[in-house]
Amino acid sequence: MVEFDEKDEKLVKDLMAAGLQKNIARTLVYLRKVDEVTSVEVERAARLRQPEVSIAMQWLEKKGWVMKRDIKKEGKGRPVYKYRLAKSFAEIISEIENDLNKKIDEINSIINGLKNYL
Repeated sequence: MVEFDEKDEKLVKDLMAAGLQKNIARTLVYLRKVDEVTSVEVERAARLRQPEVSIAMQWLEKKGWVMKRDIKKEGKGRPVYKYRLAKSFAEIISEIENDLNKKIDEINSIINGLKNYL
């Protein structure tokens, strides 16, 4: 199992500062480190609970950043999926940057609108 190091923890904090929830940031950082992984492996390595990983994976899939593959398994029980990044980490960071720049533009627009009342 791939462990989080100090650099990974810093990246998690930076992603959270950029607006991502902790569980999403930790999941994304772990996915960056591996080729393909199950949610159970993410839980252990990222030190998250199952519901946190499930919510993170749904959010990441909706964004188009993660893809899942159905794993055939014997017997009954929940289906098992393997997850991997659907885009390069550079592309994901670029999308985050674009979202932050839009927020900056919105804030500047609000500030300029308020200045009209001076």
